Amino acid sequence: MKRWLKAVILTYLSLLFFGSFILVGMLGTGALEKSLPFISDIKIFLYYFFAGAIGGSLRHLYMFCTHYMEDELNDYRKWIMYIFYPIFATGTAVVAVTIIQSGILLIQFTDYQDTPYAPISIAFFVGFGFNRFVKKLNTVSKDIFQTNSKKINAAEEAIDETEENSNENREDLNGSTHNK
Repeated sequence: MKRWLKAVILTYLSLLFFGSFILVGMLGTGALEKSLPFISDIKIFLYYFFAGAIGGSLRHLYMFCTHYMEDELNDYRKWIMYIFYPIFATGTAVVAVTIIQSGILLIQFTDYQDTPYAPISIAFFVGFGFNRFVKKLNTVSKDIFQTNSKKINAAEEAIDETEENSNENREDLNGSTHNK
């Protein structure tokens, strides 16, 4: 990986990490609502979004620095992971909290003095463990939408196996020893 690309990725991840903290602070103080009145309608989802961004960018900053220190940034395909995974983690964090709040997973949040600490914490963890969460989501999805017949379409099974193998290979590329 070229030096300028490493600098761009490090800058991007750092801005995403620290910028998300700043935006959470601005949400908390109401500074964003003064200039953008519609923010109050989506404020809670923005908390989840930025908590996911903080988790996703923290994890990938850690992975990037670890791979850099061990001189393992030679694969050009990895830059895509460092750019896009934190973005995917933000939306996935919002979806995760929404799924949990729907009650479909039989998990409930306890409110603490009208503050959404538990959902925000879950959003952070989903952002941080994005790969693992997507893998679990895939398993739950298979269980929910399985057919009643004992015959499973061979094509669907082959697609699922291909996806799982692809995810496992991707985790190996991501340095699965650093993810634990």
